[in-house]
Amino acid sequence: MSLTRRQVTSAAVAAVPLAFAATGNAQASGRRSRTLHIAGDSTAAQKYADAAPETGWGMALPFFLRKELPVANHAVNGRSSKSFIDEGRLDVILGLIQPGDLLLVQFAHNDEKSEDPTRYTEPWTTYQDCLRQYIDGARAHGARPVLATPVERRRFDADGNAVPTHGDYPAAMRALAEEERVALLDIQALSLALWQELGVEGTKTYFNWTATEQDNTHFNPPGAIAVARLVARELLRTRVLAPRDVVRLHDDIPTSWITWPQAAA
Repeated sequence: MSLTRRQVTSAAVAAVPLAFAATGNAQASGRRSRTLHIAGDSTAAQKYADAAPETGWGMALPFFLRKELPVANHAVNGRSSKSFIDEGRLDVILGLIQPGDLLLVQFAHNDEKSEDPTRYTEPWTTYQDCLRQYIDGARAHGARPVLATPVERRRFDADGNAVPTHGDYPAAMRALAEEERVALLDIQALSLALWQELGVEGTKTYFNWTATEQDNTHFNPPGAIAVARLVARELLRTRVLAPRDVVRLHDDIPTSWITWPQAAA
């Protein structure tokens, strides 16, 4: 079903209380929390009860951040850097974002779909052009943009080597980050190295492999937690966040902490 921009805006704003559920203590103290906003696709998105055990890494990221740094997860299944903008979803974020906030942007999985003109972007032209809109929009509101290269899929060659699947998109993002002097989280390179370390069989326990599905793109709770840990480490390494902002980087996170709420009607 195709949604109008007004419908997208209304639905997104209605979801804000869930996204900002962690802000209560700071709001009650009269001091506004800095918020980390996520713009992205299904690999990061909030999943609901009907999709369990599929888990977006954005669902696990709050486990690694202090409670005074809430996460507003705006990522949505199936979106590219282009379609997210065209549907008005970036406008929603820019209507909410405040000075001092962070806008973390991860796209490419659906930008690659050349058969779909509503989503496809070309790495060195339209992909970079779309990403600039996130960067410029955040900066215009006094917020800090952060780019994250797309997390890798689970794919191995005949010799058991983890292989990249995103073509030129990570390189195009890296180049844009350098040009625009934007912090870059190289999740593509880090996740590829992690999949190599885990191996062909070990990675199955991180992706959404079930009795009825063999999904090499989306994560289960252990996978989402592992990728969120990579994101938190990169936020610290790039000095986007200070050491006081990050917690549990070396702790085991119980998968029971992941929950899947019922989808709103």
